[in-house]
Amino acid sequence: MPIPSSAHNPTLLAWLDAGARYHAEYGNGLSSHLPMAAFALHRLGAPAPRLQAWCEAYATRLQPAPAAEAWPAGDAWAAHLGRREAWPIYRDLFTQWLSQEGAGDVLEAVLPRLMQGCAGAAFHGLIRTAYATQAAHRQELADALAHWAATWLALDPPPAAPHHATEADPAAVLRRLPLPPLPIAGRLIADRVAVVAAWPGFGDAAAQLRVDEHTLERLARGAAELYAASGNFTVLHLLTSAHALRVLLPVLDDPLPAVQAYWRGFAAAWAASGARPLGAVPVQPWARIVAAAIAADDDHSAKLVDSCREQQRAYGGDVWRRAASRVVQQPAN
Repeated sequence: MPIPSSAHNPTLLAWLDAGARYHAEYGNGLSSHLPMAAFALHRLGAPAPRLQAWCEAYATRLQPAPAAEAWPAGDAWAAHLGRREAWPIYRDLFTQWLSQEGAGDVLEAVLPRLMQGCAGAAFHGLIRTAYATQAAHRQELADALAHWAATWLALDPPPAAPHHATEADPAAVLRRLPLPPLPIAGRLIADRVAVVAAWPGFGDAAAQLRVDEHTLERLARGAAELYAASGNFTVLHLLTSAHALRVLLPVLDDPLPAVQAYWRGFAAAWAASGARPLGAVPVQPWARIVAAAIAADDDHSAKLVDSCREQQRAYGGDVWRRAASRVVQQPAN
């Protein structure tokens, strides 16, 4: 499969190159957004000085990459999934692999297994891999895949009961999920996802969804609707991860198992979010939304707006602009 490439932006490429100097995580389990946000800002049209200033400021919070380590000879590539300390050896593995095979071939080989743990690190392995693929930057793709592998989160497998899969509407299944009491315990999103996924009856309830070629779009629209209504931080990651999965699915000959795996993480994160409607915000024109995202100093605005704009281009409808309008904060009257 041909891998889409970004336009050659010297500032973006310099920061994607520089990203190899930094660890994939900082601050006790937070994911670095430097390469993802840099590409999102580029696609939104950020001028070079703004992109440079944003990256310089953001990089001050990051930690240096650990010393290089060689992949253990003879180990299967999936042998160390879910071990955060394995990031250096996964960097080595994927760097070597991508030097010998094309990005599409590597992704085709690893995505089915990686998707089984896609909710790790709040879906950031999936999201970063999609951005690295679109940037067509080999080392950034190696680092993104390494982050995904090291933060891979195994959820309990769904029950082997295909006859339960009778519901095509994810919203109907989400309403029936058995949940632990709110708020869900856990410092990080992935911690709370794991608690929900292990709750008695959750797997049986989630397995009622019949995954088909329309499921991902339904999940994406549902996340956009809920984010537009709530501005919930966990739901933001569902919105951006659904965009990321849409970007990567063309690599796979059979995409439905990947969507099935994503659905389990999505459902657990949706339930763990505790999102509640806060009231609509004024819907803004795209030009104002994009300008606000470029000007914002946080590490999620550009990704959110970029995902919403790309999803609108793919799927149509105005829910994406409603969700993205939350980036524009208007003073109260």
